[in-house]
Amino acid sequence: MKIKKDEIKLLMLTYLLCIALFTNLSILKDPMDMNAIYMGLIVCVLLTITQILIRKFYPHGDKFLITFACILSVIGIAMLYRLDTGVAIKQLIWFIGGIIVFIAVLVAIPDLRDFAKYKKIYLAMTIIVMPLALLAHQETYGATNWVTIGGFGFQPSEFGKITFVLYLAAALKEYEDKNNIIEDFKQLWQPALVVMFALACLVAQKDLGSALIFFGIALTMVYVATGKKKYVIICFALFIIGSFMAYHLFSHVRQRILVWRDPWNSKDKGGYQIVQGLYAISSGGMLGSGLGQGYPNLLPVNTSDLIFAVICEELGMVFGLGIMIIYFLFFYRGMRAAFRVQDKFSQLSTIGMSAMIACQVLVIIGGVFAVIPLTGITLPLISAGGSSMISMFFALAILQKISEEG
Repeated sequence: MKIKKDEIKLLMLTYLLCIALFTNLSILKDPMDMNAIYMGLIVCVLLTITQILIRKFYPHGDKFLITFACILSVIGIAMLYRLDTGVAIKQLIWFIGGIIVFIAVLVAIPDLRDFAKYKKIYLAMTIIVMPLALLAHQETYGATNWVTIGGFGFQPSEFGKITFVLYLAAALKEYEDKNNIIEDFKQLWQPALVVMFALACLVAQKDLGSALIFFGIALTMVYVATGKKKYVIICFALFIIGSFMAYHLFSHVRQRILVWRDPWNSKDKGGYQIVQGLYAISSGGMLGSGLGQGYPNLLPVNTSDLIFAVICEELGMVFGLGIMIIYFLFFYRGMRAAFRVQDKFSQLSTIGMSAMIACQVLVIIGGVFAVIPLTGITLPLISAGGSSMISMFFALAILQKISEEG
């Protein structure tokens, strides 16, 4: 009963946050911007419909997962409305699409355990999806990671993450510790080749952020499946070797590293984005300058790569820390669900999806704060991006389904 009350309290706070953000946006203009009010009401209606459907037809799963996703989506749509109304409307449409995908996956998958047998399908889909961007060869901000068909653009790696996790879960499910190197090799050589293939495709696309995410997913899943630290050490060694080779083979990689090491002296060579992001965060301070009172137009790619810097500038570091806590709770609830199920495929799938979200957050926020090189990936559920939104809600549906099994 206490858990149910906590769920309802969190949902009420989500409504309050939505109303507060969009009301604030509406009074920034004179006369009052009623479109912001209408958008806030639409978002509230969508939240209500989602919660009613989940609680009526899937009452046994973890309701915090969908509520956390809705909180992050509300913040994202509100900030995008502040930056660009057209982009915010598109994001709202993708949010609706994400909810539809979420419900559809829940309906289509009666029991995730039955899907472990489709390992070859997951493998084929990963092999097909990962090199698609290379074949299209459409360069954006120095990386070749987009495909545009009929005016519609998407990132294949966003969907490749899902098939990659499902393949590794199906492959590592069969692992048995026989304390024999040869036997281990027989069980792990195919997953190892698939991981190297995926990373090679991403490095060739110059998509360093996605490469870090895929590496984090593989490392986490391999360690959980085998329980052997030596494989973690081997993975790190291979990653260091691959990074060294990429640094010397691709000028784009070298440029990113040089900018990261000293962005202040590289403002004319790519460091401007990092420098402006750091200025924005510092000018906002702990409590922010206020919604609509910052200067987000000075930030390049502010609707995707640097949206976290915009949030920190206008809403403050405290608000930014709150967002990071929600992501941590997202990861925690996912891992909690993983250790409450007995089926190994379900467990590994949940761990992979949770690691995917955590790694993506760490990579983009780490890049914004110049802890690691800044890479062009989205902040999950907040940054503008349709393929990212759809893939995240698909992953969320998997987590929701497994939480029901537990």
